[in-house]
Amino acid sequence: MNDALYIAFYKPYGILSQFTSDDPKETLGNFNLPKGVYPAGRLDKDSEGLLILSNDGAFIDQLLNPKFDKEKIYWVQVENIPSEDSLNILRKGGIQIQDYKTKPAKVHIIEPQPVMPERDPPVRFRKSIPTCWLEIKISEGKNRQVRRMTASINHPTLRLLRQQVGKYKLGELNPGQWVAIKKSDIL
Repeated sequence: MNDALYIAFYKPYGILSQFTSDDPKETLGNFNLPKGVYPAGRLDKDSEGLLILSNDGAFIDQLLNPKFDKEKIYWVQVENIPSEDSLNILRKGGIQIQDYKTKPAKVHIIEPQPVMPERDPPVRFRKSIPTCWLEIKISEGKNRQVRRMTASINHPTLRLLRQQVGKYKLGELNPGQWVAIKKSDIL
């Protein structure tokens, strides 16, 4: 495909991973993205970070199909500080999400805590409840999976940013920015 486009986009909080909706201010259509590209996967409205878009259907399938085992890395701010026992539950896998059991995940606490772009609206702050950031690597992507995983160990997700898809990292992109990349940057 000579005209194949591959786009890395920092999807801001509050934006749907689609081009049309009842409220177009909440969609990808609100950004100056190239025509004819589609998201290779989704980030829910409450999540932010790296979204890959392309007009190459075979590539999108390869990125999304679980049999290709493409790893995704998320940075997740959670309430309180999880114990190693709690993190081991995520590492082991087998967490029931509707009719699906998760595969094992690679999980660790990020130290020092990362410096992140401000979010609008900001994450709620409670003086009496500490938070921490986890890095979670998974090769699947069920609906709201990471949020359900952290909730299952009693550490609700406060903020979720996808940092990497395949080999491609979010890097220096800011919310709402995008850059053209090569297929080989991802696979």
